Amino acid sequence: MAVTVYSTPTCSFCNAAKRYLREHSIPFRDIDISRDAKAAADMVRKTGQQGVPVIDVNGKIIVGFDKPKLNATLGIRG
Repeated sequence: MAVTVYSTPTCSFCNAAKRYLREHSIPFRDIDISRDAKAAADMVRKTGQQGVPVIDVNGKIIVGFDKPKLNATLGIRG
């Protein structure tokens, strides 16, 4: 399973989402869009918006730290 989190260091929801993934031992790639303009543009192209976090799970996009969607997509029993 490929999980990518598009985030910024100062985003509290981004940090909460990454902490949640770590707590459930879900490996993920963290992309800091404040430092990577190409990744930021890619995220906007995929989602149509600029807000973070954006979590990409095998191509399924979850915008925001949406626990029910994360749980359903990742098979986490909440």
